[in-house]
Amino acid sequence: MNFLVLDPEYCILSNLYNPQAEKEILQTALIEKLNNAKSGVFLDRINNRRIFVAFNRSKYTGLTTVGTVPIDYVVENTNFIKNITILACILCLAICLVLAYFMARTVSQPINELVRCMRQVEAGDLETRVEFSSSDEIGLLGKNFNKMVARLNYLVTSITEKQERLKQAEIKALQAQINPHFLYNTLDGIRSEALIAGVEKVADMTEALATFFRYTISKVENLVTVEEELDNCNTYFKIQQYRFGNRLQLCVETDKDEDIMHCLIPKLTLQPILENSIIHGTELKIGTGVSTIHLEKTQSRLLVRVSDNGVGMDEKTLEALNRRLGKSGEQITNNEQEQKGGIALYNVNNRIRLIFGEEYGLHIYSIENVGTDVEITIPAITSEREIKRGT
Repeated sequence: MNFLVLDPEYCILSNLYNPQAEKEILQTALIEKLNNAKSGVFLDRINNRRIFVAFNRSKYTGLTTVGTVPIDYVVENTNFIKNITILACILCLAICLVLAYFMARTVSQPINELVRCMRQVEAGDLETRVEFSSSDEIGLLGKNFNKMVARLNYLVTSITEKQERLKQAEIKALQAQINPHFLYNTLDGIRSEALIAGVEKVADMTEALATFFRYTISKVENLVTVEEELDNCNTYFKIQQYRFGNRLQLCVETDKDEDIMHCLIPKLTLQPILENSIIHGTELKIGTGVSTIHLEKTQSRLLVRVSDNGVGMDEKTLEALNRRLGKSGEQITNNEQEQKGGIALYNVNNRIRLIFGEEYGLHIYSIENVGTDVEITIPAITSEREIKRGT
């Protein structure tokens, strides 16, 4: 670094720091610059060194001041700053990479856990659950996944239980069909002997009983027409009249829809309820007992009401009965069946729900010492294919 003072003739009046540099400086392009401008800054090379040169001529004294600084001196400290800057950048990059790794791991670990649980569910493990403590989007996704798996597990369990109940019902139905021909042949034999002996009433009663058992045991269909079910009710009621005579009466009422007789209904739906109506209603009544079967068809449903003018039931018993009917697949003990006459009602209600769904079934209305109504709701269908379409 150097500092010169020149007179108007460019002779050196003062030279600070480096007196040996006078000649070199004046041999540069400084003189040309001084002639062309009063002040300025330029870059020059002296003794193979790059130097900044700055000059200024005073308008008052005519003296010119010249300052020179080697570039090496200027950039000497900047190299250190450059190195520190590069090192800081490398350090920041390393920190960013580490942070990015941990952030990616924080996000990817829950997702990987969710994928693992999904694969377990796919393999059939419906008890698996994800455990996320966060409340962000991934945590919300995990909670919804757990709810979905729990719902799926509930549905699968329900279907399995429904299939098991159907299987048990089929087993019981098959057990009830063991050697039915022996029963028919025996009843036919009794009827023949009664006719030979001239006891026509016994023959008629035996024939009605054989017809009733043939419908109950031999027909394996789950669904029958309303007409077939009503015929079976008439046969059953005929048998009961042999016991009670004119003390019992049966009335069947239908609306004007001609298709109602062709609608399908679960086999043995009406007869068990009619039997329940007689045994726990009109049979206990003093005087004539009347049972009524009323059928009505709406656009999508078949409504059947089995009514009697029997002894009815109190509110507490009625409430408990409807509450039990509202629980799908409700099982009752033999004592409960005997006390409440529930074997027919629960059996019919469960079969209707198994076949058509939870929205269908039985509901009971009763007033003590007045009578009881059993209302049956099923879809109005004429083909089993309509069940598969969800109608």
